[in-house]
Amino acid sequence: MNKQQIKLMDFRRIWLGDVPVEFYLELIIRALFVYLLLMVAMRLIGKRMSSRLGRTELVALVTLAATIGIPLTAPERGLLPPVIIAILVVIISRWIAAKAFKDQAFETFALGGISTLVNNGVMDLDTMKKVRLTRERLVSQLRQSGIKQLGEVKRLYMEANGGFTLIPNEKPSPGLFIIPRWDNELYRRFIRDDNRLTCENCGFTRQKPIEQNKQQCKMCGHNTWTPAVTKS
Repeated sequence: MNKQQIKLMDFRRIWLGDVPVEFYLELIIRALFVYLLLMVAMRLIGKRMSSRLGRTELVALVTLAATIGIPLTAPERGLLPPVIIAILVVIISRWIAAKAFKDQAFETFALGGISTLVNNGVMDLDTMKKVRLTRERLVSQLRQSGIKQLGEVKRLYMEANGGFTLIPNEKPSPGLFIIPRWDNELYRRFIRDDNRLTCENCGFTRQKPIEQNKQQCKMCGHNTWTPAVTKS
């Protein structure tokens, strides 16, 4: 379409485009076909498509969406190419699922593995860097789970699909307070342990005496310490 064909008051072109009105009747047939094709493809891929998506399910969904959406708006495109691509997506997805079931190494490669982000109240900063998770995002996730200080956490896992699994500590120990410090009202409700300091960067806790803000943390190398807190 050249510049001379663009007219701001050409409402027929704006609403209907450059296709004949008959195409909109055809569009109903195309939409029904694409809808059924998507339903069948997702049913064949498996129940994972209707739950939290992993890597392979996300790739399959994006591929189907990018491919199947074109025939809905392009009258010159047929419906056979999306059918072929949908068949390939289903075959590849089912093969990956079958292979991953038999081969654990392939499962980790294709679907990802579990990462331990918090271990006995201490953040694993190296693992967090590998999975590209910031410290702020991690403590936000813990706060959403009702955690107020790291001593309440036995383990925090990041699953292969990006979800989080929290294992609380049955006997919480003093740890790093993760509520924003400007919330003094809540901070005052917690008891500070006079015998322990905790690293403000990773949550590693150790007994006194240590020189606050001078001695490096053996877990992360930072030297900023704060009193560990326990439950109110």
